[in-house]
Amino acid sequence: MRRFRITHNTYYNFSGSVILGTHYLRLRPREGHTLHIESSTLTITPKPTLRWRHDVEGNSVAIASFSHPASQLSILSDIIIQQYNEDPLDFVVEQQAVDYPFVYEEDDQILLQPYMSDPPIESDKWLTDWISAIWQPGAAIQTYTLMQQICSHIYETFTYRIREEPGVQSAEQTIALKAGSCRDFAQLFMSAARHLGLAARFVSGYLHAPPTIDNFGATHAWAEIYVPGAGWVGFDPTIGQLVGADHIAVAVARLPESVPPVSGTFSGAASSVLDVGVWINECHD
Repeated sequence: MRRFRITHNTYYNFSGSVILGTHYLRLRPREGHTLHIESSTLTITPKPTLRWRHDVEGNSVAIASFSHPASQLSILSDIIIQQYNEDPLDFVVEQQAVDYPFVYEEDDQILLQPYMSDPPIESDKWLTDWISAIWQPGAAIQTYTLMQQICSHIYETFTYRIREEPGVQSAEQTIALKAGSCRDFAQLFMSAARHLGLAARFVSGYLHAPPTIDNFGATHAWAEIYVPGAGWVGFDPTIGQLVGADHIAVAVARLPESVPPVSGTFSGAASSVLDVGVWINECHD
């Protein structure tokens, strides 16, 4: 078991007084048999009325409602977790799904269908051509191996870029640019998996990694594939690896834009400046 402290600070500074609308906060990690929350503190200024709920995906969402004007909004999340996912390869795939292609069981297909298709596009020949450079239809391959090859290929042939602007590039845009952010790479990986008939979902969370000159701390994104017997298996094309103990999932969704860490509105004539800081430190005491 490993312990991590996650500090996630969000500041909105306004040039004048504004009325804050309802804000939705997805900052609490997803608990389960691989992750336990040891402590969690959420400090918000100005003080809101705070309610918690689970959304349709089972993500924890804090709903903050404000009653007074403000010129700044501060959201400070401080969480300590216990991470047990130290052996991500410790799973057994059901026999019918070991080799690709395979077909999901009928009951599973009903539940997985929303995760098996991207929004309609006129043509996905570009995606077929891109996948053909990794795997040719008819070639014998194990399901896990195919997914790992796609994950590694994105990492090895694309350029990672930090993108501050909101939104996610389409898979076609990322292939054309040969570059993107972690959320763009996750979208491309999901599109490839869905093109191959597999269920895939987007994951927003954190990655414990040494800071770089370009990235001192930020949220992270990757994708999960549903593999019978193994369940939802995470792949991180930004680093080309299977998701493990250094990954901390906060929210999952069919579409990337559905799970921003913080979302909300304000009204007023003022402009705003956003400042975000994220720190993930391993606790050794």
